[in-house]
Amino acid sequence: MTSDFADALASGPLVLDGGLSNQLEAAGHDLGDALWSARLLADDPEAITRAHLAYFEAGADVVITSSYQATFEGFARRGIGGQRAAELLALSVESAREAARRARVGPAGGAGRRLWVAASAGPYGAMLADGSEYRGRYGLDVGELERFHRPRLEVLAAAQPDVLALETVPDTVEAVALLRAVRGLGVPAWLSYTVDGDRTRAGQPLEEAFALAADAEEVVAVGVNCCAPGDVSGAVRTAARVTGKPVVAYPNSGEVWDARARAWRGRSLFAPRLVREWRAAGARLVGGCCRVGPDAIRSIASAPSSDSS
Repeated sequence: MTSDFADALASGPLVLDGGLSNQLEAAGHDLGDALWSARLLADDPEAITRAHLAYFEAGADVVITSSYQATFEGFARRGIGGQRAAELLALSVESAREAARRARVGPAGGAGRRLWVAASAGPYGAMLADGSEYRGRYGLDVGELERFHRPRLEVLAAAQPDVLALETVPDTVEAVALLRAVRGLGVPAWLSYTVDGDRTRAGQPLEEAFALAADAEEVVAVGVNCCAPGDVSGAVRTAARVTGKPVVAYPNSGEVWDARARAWRGRSLFAPRLVREWRAAGARLVGGCCRVGPDAIRSIASAPSSDSS
């Protein structure tokens, strides 16, 4: 699919944002809710705009909307009806657009930059809010998952983002469903798996997983996110080789969430010097996911694209 965003990926590397949730938490917002950051679409959308702006000001070219965990089903459990849920999904795109407008006129000097908005569509497991997006294999077939994803994707596409981020996909069954659900929407998409080593979280070989998107016209990039930094390079090489498409890479910090203690353990393994390796392997869009903040994105953005060490 030809689009301005696809052309931008082809012409040079772009910088993606970092974790939206950690930026919101740093600003004092409690995200201990099944809706996660999507709760703030109803309660405090300005907070989301400010979080996006922090990443644009750090040098990100692309920000991902707060709709990862925003679904009709999830909103319904909070007593939010379908019409209002659709308004909140559209608001996730508008909040990111507003951040881009502010960045262009702000002190960071973004007037000459093209800034992009990616509308997040998280996996089915994100709606369940039970960690199953890191396991996949929900017991649903492709048709059931397609019917879950399509209405939300239609609303997000109607809000006119630059690209749809089909992200944190744990298995090939959901990938097939998403590839079907995105057809005919008129908005390009990227497909990004969460991985463990050289396999999806559900255990399928990445070569098989990426091959599903090789001939998908709507998909302008493939890649990985919400994984350990050490798993990125091999996955990027596989994605580039199998699909011939630009690759997106935005791993976590490498810290591990201790669910019992409700705390992060270990140290951050995300280092801007790794970006050189990821770009050399074929990554055209690089950023971070959970626990990767504006400082790390600023380091990526300020490093020469030919040498990000």
